[in-house]
Amino acid sequence: MTEWFKDWFDTQEYLQVYRHRNNDDAQKLVDLILNNIELPAFGNILDMACGSGRHSILFAEKGYPVTAVDLSTNLLNTAKHAAEKAGVKINFIQSDLRTFSIRSKFSLVVNLFTSFGYFEDECENLNILVTAFDHLVKKGYFVIDYFNSGFITRNLVKESCEDFEDEKIIQRRYIEGNRVNKQIIIRKNDGERYFRESVRMYTKDELFNAIQNAGFTIVNCFGDSCGKPFDLESSPRIIIIARK
Repeated sequence: MTEWFKDWFDTQEYLQVYRHRNNDDAQKLVDLILNNIELPAFGNILDMACGSGRHSILFAEKGYPVTAVDLSTNLLNTAKHAAEKAGVKINFIQSDLRTFSIRSKFSLVVNLFTSFGYFEDECENLNILVTAFDHLVKKGYFVIDYFNSGFITRNLVKESCEDFEDEKIIQRRYIEGNRVNKQIIIRKNDGERYFRESVRMYTKDELFNAIQNAGFTIVNCFGDSCGKPFDLESSPRIIIIARK
């Protein structure tokens, strides 16, 4: 099976589909993280799967040295342009997280906006947590922001459609086994383009066990970026703060 993220993330259409993810959302999450950890004044941060750089830029604007890693050329170029516009310096690295390794150690490692569970091989998914652990200083923090699989199961929108400029964006969602899948259809006058997403669904217990098995201690868990306690039924997200 093709690795969907390699093609999909390198399209302009990806940025259009997720354009509603704005800096207000990112700011809330960054504030939640910083208000619930003990980060040194100049503690360095590693953003694993930084995407278009929203969170990395906000951390950098607060004065923290940031290293941001992503596989997508498209998203990294978008992030670099945004960082330049914001007037912040970020160390951007293009790398597959399955093979990523640098000598630097960090006070905080983050994996945000459901940037986990992409791979068909479960060992490859879980090894991302080990990579995070290995790149932390002693007593450093790891934060993962992921969807609440229980909430997704009960509230899955099977199909949505929206018009954007000269395009019609159709998204069809379904759950198969332990993965939530999406087919994205971009319809223009000159035809249609098809993309897909497929992400492993983890329960809270599965995530907790995986993070602890990687060597971490769970510190806190929230149900959204505003800091509400996690609730299995109603929380849209699961945001876990762990420590090495």
